[in-house]
Amino acid sequence: MICSLSLFITYVDATILNVALPTIQRQFHASIASLQWVADGYLLVLACLLMASGSTADRIGRRKVFATGLVVFSIGSLLCSVAPSISWLIAFRMLQAVGGCMLAPVSLSIVRQVFTDPKERVRALGVWSGIFGLGVACGPIAGGLLVTAVGWRSVFWVNVPIGVVASVLARRFVPESRAPRARRVDVPGQLLVVVLLGCLTLGVIEGPELGWGSTWIVAPFVIAALSAVALALVEPRRREPLIELRFFRSPPFSVANAVAVLSYVVLSGFLFVNTLYLQEARGDSPLVAGVSVLPATATIAASSLLSGRLVARFGVRLPFVAGGLSFAAGSALLLDLRPATPYAVLVASYALLGFGLGLINPPITNTAVTGMPPAQAGVASAIASTARQVGSVLGVAVMGSMVTGAVAGSATALGSGRRLDPAGAAVLTTATHLPWEVAVASGLICAAAAMRWTGRRGHEAAARVYVDEIPVPFS
Repeated sequence: MICSLSLFITYVDATILNVALPTIQRQFHASIASLQWVADGYLLVLACLLMASGSTADRIGRRKVFATGLVVFSIGSLLCSVAPSISWLIAFRMLQAVGGCMLAPVSLSIVRQVFTDPKERVRALGVWSGIFGLGVACGPIAGGLLVTAVGWRSVFWVNVPIGVVASVLARRFVPESRAPRARRVDVPGQLLVVVLLGCLTLGVIEGPELGWGSTWIVAPFVIAALSAVALALVEPRRREPLIELRFFRSPPFSVANAVAVLSYVVLSGFLFVNTLYLQEARGDSPLVAGVSVLPATATIAASSLLSGRLVARFGVRLPFVAGGLSFAAGSALLLDLRPATPYAVLVASYALLGFGLGLINPPITNTAVTGMPPAQAGVASAIASTARQVGSVLGVAVMGSMVTGAVAGSATALGSGRRLDPAGAAVLTTATHLPWEVAVASGLICAAAAMRWTGRRGHEAAARVYVDEIPVPFS
């Protein structure tokens, strides 16, 4: 229950904030780029530190790191609720993420450690996984209610009492545990990942406003590219690297991570861009906007449960292919979006999107560990989890920047503190078409890659790649 509480507040936080973004924008007269940083500042820290937090917990104690994460997450949430400016809000969101990165991977390790009976462990992991759907489904409606009734700051208040209570309970009831042999901290790899993702995100978000040819944009992209090259050179020489690059020689592993990135690009991009569309272009209230996306969030929760049964009976290929085609079809319904598009069309689109994304998420980890020796499965799973977060970062950055670039120089009132007039609403709606094209392409790529490499051919290729022990030339 304690681990589930921690997951619940992080998943709710991921969706509850999106509903509040247009209100935050009007209060602080913020640009779309600033809103991207509010969302992506959190996701960026999570993506950078997720794997490091898991190995740190294995080394110094899982309960200690888990309880500390709850406290830091709660403090960050409280500070977010009193942020005096958009810049402070972004900074506090990043602090909140430092706590958040200690929760999901560590809570999973705790569940595996506490429940030693295989049947009890399966049930516990089922509850733990089901919290994802519940949190995603509750977030938009809770956010709409809170923003409408109290104000945007209240969306952060809900995390504080839950986080504090969960922290106290964790210290009292969760047994301390450590890994028999914890992985070493890969400092060079960690620093290179931070520089790579940070510079890439900076360039993508700020490019539309500063100009793609600006020195302030070209320089981060160059640094990101150099960091990627350095990562490729350094990591194979580490005895216990942060990222096991050799894993990518396995087609199922590569496909799983590609699908994780693409599907979460669509999920996070959809939540961000669609919120702007509903509240700015259609003029919906936060509550109506939260209720409007219920077909997406509810079907994510439902199809996540269905996906597990499909994997058990038919393998991972069916949910992967069906999921990719489903969210591609849902995105295709938005390609001709207008400010007055009937809600029936939106409901159909959101339901297809949510159904597809829910189908795809559960088998990602299963596919990533296909053909892996048992000793390597944990690291492979952690990389797949990080790929999800990288996709979330890129979704907000890339799709948000597509909208920013399309409305740049127009007569829209975005960031002025006023609601859009009909002309501005039309410009903003047209600007969302390119992100939906990206979503369609992402779904088709996921389906095609899964069709080719997640069946018997992928298993055979993975078996040829791996042995239990692979010598590493340098420590």
